[in-house]
Amino acid sequence: MDYWTISLSIVIGAVGIYYFFREFNYFKRRNLIHVPPIPIFGSMLLLILRRMSVIELLEKLYYFNSDAKYIGLYAATQPIIFIRDPELIKETFIKNFDNFPNRIGFGYINDPLFSKNLFSLQGQKWKDVRTMLSPAFTTSKMKTMFTLMLECAVDFAKYLSEISTDKNDMDMKDAYTKYANDVIATCAFGIKINSLRDPTNDFYVFGKEATNFQGFLSSIKFFLFGNFPKLVKILGLKFIRDDVGNFFRNVIKSTIDTRDTENITRPDMIQLMMDIRGKREAERELTIEEITVQAFVFFLGGFETVSTAMSFVTHVISDKPDVQAKLRQEIDNVLENSNGEVTYEAINHLEYLGAVINEVLRLYPPVVILERLCEKDYELPPTLPNEKPFTVKKGQVVWAPVYSIQHDKKYFDDPEEFRPERFLGNNTYHNSPYYAPFGLGSRMCIANRFALLEIKVLLFHILARCELKPCAKTILPIKCSKSASITIAAEGGFWLNVQRRSDMHSTIRSMTLDDGVTNI
Repeated sequence: MDYWTISLSIVIGAVGIYYFFREFNYFKRRNLIHVPPIPIFGSMLLLILRRMSVIELLEKLYYFNSDAKYIGLYAATQPIIFIRDPELIKETFIKNFDNFPNRIGFGYINDPLFSKNLFSLQGQKWKDVRTMLSPAFTTSKMKTMFTLMLECAVDFAKYLSEISTDKNDMDMKDAYTKYANDVIATCAFGIKINSLRDPTNDFYVFGKEATNFQGFLSSIKFFLFGNFPKLVKILGLKFIRDDVGNFFRNVIKSTIDTRDTENITRPDMIQLMMDIRGKREAERELTIEEITVQAFVFFLGGFETVSTAMSFVTHVISDKPDVQAKLRQEIDNVLENSNGEVTYEAINHLEYLGAVINEVLRLYPPVVILERLCEKDYELPPTLPNEKPFTVKKGQVVWAPVYSIQHDKKYFDDPEEFRPERFLGNNTYHNSPYYAPFGLGSRMCIANRFALLEIKVLLFHILARCELKPCAKTILPIKCSKSASITIAAEGGFWLNVQRRSDMHSTIRSMTLDDGVTNI
C-alpha cells in the first residue's frame, strides 16, 4: 500500500468517524443539560450488557437533574429529549398532538407484522386503521367479547383450584401467558384453545416465540434494529422467524375462508375486519396480510403486557392477607347477589378490585416510557429558569418516563407503598399526566379497556376459588430484573403458592362439585 493510499484511508476514516460521532455534540452545541454519552452506545450500554435494569436506567436519567423540566440523552447515536415534567408532557403529548402524532414504534423492523401494525403506523395510515379498529372496543363489542373471555377465565381458575398440593408452587407468569394466549386466540383470532391443559398447541408455542423480548439476544436485536436499520437490511436480519409469521397468516386465512364458506359469524376482531369489507364504495377489501398484521399487534401487546400486569398484581397481594380478604369479600358479595351468574356490569363495578389493579399499574406500569416523534418543529419552554427555550426539530424523538413520574414523591405520597385507597372515591388519577400506565393522548393504548377487563375477569375467578401465598421461590420485596430488554419484569420470576379456598362461596363450590372435582 503506497503513501497516498494510506493517507486517503486515514482521511476517509477520520471523516467517517467525525460524521458518525458528530451527533454526540448535539446537546453540547445547543447548551442543553444532557447525560454525557458513551461512544456508539450513548446512555444504553449498561442496559444492553444487562448490568442495569430498564427501571434503574430510567431512575438514573430522571434524577440526573431534579430541577430540570427536560434533559438530553442519547439512545445509541440518536439524540433524545427526555421530558420529566408532567405538565409539559401533557402539553406535548395531548394539547400539541399535531406536532407529536407518531411513534417510531417497530417501523425500523423489516417485517410487516411489526412495522405495519397500528402501534407502528404513522400519519393518515394510522388514523385510518385506528378508525377501523375503534368499534372493536365499544361497550357493546366488549360485552360480546366478555363471554369469550369469561370462558377462558373460568377454565383457568378451575385448573388452579384442582392442582395437587405437591404441585401448587407455580410460576405465575408462565401460567398467565397461557391465559392471555387463550383470550387473544378466541377474541382476536377466533380460535378456542386451553393452553394450561395443552401447552404444546401451535398457537401458544409460536406466540411465545413471537413475543420473546427477554434476555441479552433481544437487547442486541433491539439495539441493531433501532440504530442500524440499513446494516440490518443489508444483512437480511429478521426479528422473528419466517415460520412464525407464516403461522399467523395461515391461521387468519383459514379462519376467514371457513367463515365465508360456512357463513359463520363470531363476536371477535377478525369478524369486525371481515364485516368492514365492501361497506363503503370507496373502501377496498382488506387483504389477508393487513388483517393478520392488525390482529397480530393485539397478540403482541396482550400476550406480554397483560400477563406481566397480572403477575405483578398477584405477586404484590400474595403477602397481604388483609387485601385478599377484602377482595374475596367483594367478590363473594357479587356471587351472592347474582347467584353465580357474573355479568360484564358486575365485574366493572368492583371498586376495590379496580383500585388494587390501578395501584399495581402505578407501581409497575406495563409501559415504562412513552415515545413520540416530532413532525413539526416545536419550542419547549426553558428547562431551568435561567436557560433559553429549546426547539425540538422535526424527526427528533421525545421520551416521557411513566414509571419514574408514578414513583415521584412530588406527585404521590409514599410512592413506594402499595395503597389501593389512592384510587377509591374521589382519589383518582385517571386522565392525569401523573398516571399513564397505558399511555396518554390519542395514541394511548386502544385496547386498554379490553386489557383491564381481561385482568379483572381472571382475578375475580382466581380469588373466588383460590388463596395466593408466597413460596420458597418468591422474592419479596420485588426487584426489577436486569434481563428484560424493553419491558419490566421481576427478578427471580413470579413464583407463588396457590391453594384452593376452604371458604369458597356456595355458588362456586356447587359449580365445582358439579364438574366432578373432589372437594379438598
